Amino acid sequence: MLRTRLRRPAATFGSAVAALAAGGLVAAAFAGCGIVTPGPVSTVGEVDFDRPLAIPPLAESSVDADGTRIFALDAQAGTTEFEPGQPSDTWGFNGAYLGPTLVAERGERVRVDVTNSLDEPTTVHWHGMHLPPEMDGGPHQMVEPDASWSPEWDVDQQAATLWYHPHPHGETEDHVARGLAGMFLLHDEHERSLGLPAEYGVDDIPVIVQDTGFSDAGALEGKQRGYAGGLGDELLVNGTRSPYLEVGHELVRLRLLNASTARTYAFAWSDGRPVRLVATDGGLLEASVDLEHVRLSPGERAEVLLRVTPGERLVLQSRMTPGIAGLVGPVASTNGGSDAFDVLEVRAAEALEPVPEPPARLGAIADFDEAEVATTRRFELGDSFEINGEAMDMGRVDETVTVDTLERWVVANTTQLPHSFHVHDVQFRIASIDGEAPPPELAGWKDTIFTEPGTEVELLMRFEDYTDTDTPYMYHCHLLWHEDQGMMGQFAVVEPGQSATMTGGTHHEH
Repeated sequence: MLRTRLRRPAATFGSAVAALAAGGLVAAAFAGCGIVTPGPVSTVGEVDFDRPLAIPPLAESSVDADGTRIFALDAQAGTTEFEPGQPSDTWGFNGAYLGPTLVAERGERVRVDVTNSLDEPTTVHWHGMHLPPEMDGGPHQMVEPDASWSPEWDVDQQAATLWYHPHPHGETEDHVARGLAGMFLLHDEHERSLGLPAEYGVDDIPVIVQDTGFSDAGALEGKQRGYAGGLGDELLVNGTRSPYLEVGHELVRLRLLNASTARTYAFAWSDGRPVRLVATDGGLLEASVDLEHVRLSPGERAEVLLRVTPGERLVLQSRMTPGIAGLVGPVASTNGGSDAFDVLEVRAAEALEPVPEPPARLGAIADFDEAEVATTRRFELGDSFEINGEAMDMGRVDETVTVDTLERWVVANTTQLPHSFHVHDVQFRIASIDGEAPPPELAGWKDTIFTEPGTEVELLMRFEDYTDTDTPYMYHCHLLWHEDQGMMGQFAVVEPGQSATMTGGTHHEH
C-alpha cells in the first residue's frame, strides 16, 4: 500500500477554466459540471509493493456438437476489499471486480452467453475484434437487467491481446470505472511457433492498469476530473493495490492494457533499461523495438518482453511528461501530463528457468497499396466533444462504407487538448503522422491511437466480410467521458450500391 496518503493539490475552478480555455473550449460549457481539476501527482518511491498481483482466472468454456466454443459472462454487482476490512461497491463479470480472461484460437467459432444481473442496462463490446456489427456489443446491443445476449462469430484475425468492456451510450465511463472489463486473448499457429512466453499467469502475464481514488481508510472514492475525464491518484493492476509479481523464468511476457477511462501512461522500467515491445493492439510487430517508454492511451494494448537475472527486482513505472503527452502548460498539469506512478514490482527468483531468445523476426506485415484507396474521409476532433462538428446521434449513420474497399481516414486533433481515436471492427495501419512515416512502435496493427494536440494522422483500413444496412459500427474518442458526452459517430458497411437504412439517413455515401 502507499506509505503516506498522497493527494493532488486541489485546483480552483478558475484554473480549470484557464486550462480548458487554453485549448479553445468555451468555459461556460463547463460551468455546471462541477469540475475541480487535478494537479500533478507522483507515487514514485511511495508504494510498498506488499501484495501479490492477482491474475484474472481463465474463463471456463465448453465446445458444443458443431465445434463452437462457448463462454459465459455475468455482469454483476458486488463488494471488493482493496484494503482489508474496507469494502467498496464494485461491478465485475463472474465476480465482484473485473472479469475472467477469455482465450480462443484463430479459426474457432465462439459464442459468449452474456447475462446482465445488474439493476441497469449495459453492453459488452469486444474491443479490437473483427466481427459482425450485430455481435459488436456497442450501444445498439443493450442487455437489459435480468436479460441475456449470446453473440456468436468466427475468429478470423491474428494472435493479439484484445479486451472487453461495456459500451452503453452516455454511461461507458461509469460502467468501466466500476470494474467491468477483462482480457480476450487470441492465439494462432504462427505466434505459438515463435517460442514466446505462453504459460498464462506464469510467464505470460496480464497487466490491466487502472487509475482510481481511495479514501484514507482504503475505500474507493470518486476521481477528480480534468478535461480528459476522471483522473485517479493511485493505480490498481488487475484490481490489486500495491502489487508485486514473482517470476521464475528468465523471460517474461507482459500484456499491458490501459483500462483507465481517461489517463494516458508512459510505461518504463525503473532502472532505465529499454522497454522491449513485440506487439501492439492488433498483434505482433515484424521485429521487437527497444524504447525508452511505451505510451498507451485508454484502450490501447502492448506486449513487452522482460529478461531478468536471478534475484533482481525492478519496478514498472509510468513517467509521463508534457513532451510525451504532447500537452503544454495547464493542459498538461491538469490532465495527467506531468504525473508519475510506481505501477508493479517484478521480483525474480534466485533460480530461474532458462529461456532462449525468440527469433529476431517475428513475422511479416504486408503494406496496403495506397493506389487502391477508394475513399478518403476526414475526422476533426474538436474541443466541445464533437467529431466534424456533430455530437453522437444513435439514429444517424455518419459514414457509409462499401465492403472490401481500402479507405484512408484522416484524423485531426485541431485542439490543444488530449483526444484518442478508436475504430470498431477493423485493425488499421498508420500511414503517416503529420506527413511523416510512423515510428517503428506504431508501424503494426492498431485499433486505437492517441491523437496529440495539433496533429493529423492518416490511417489505412480495409472493411471486409461483414455488411449490414441496419446496424452500424462506432468510431469515437476512447477517453470515455468524451465518448459519453457525444464524441462518437457511426458507420455502416454495405454492399456496393447499398445505403444504410437507419433513421436519419447518411451524411456521406460513397
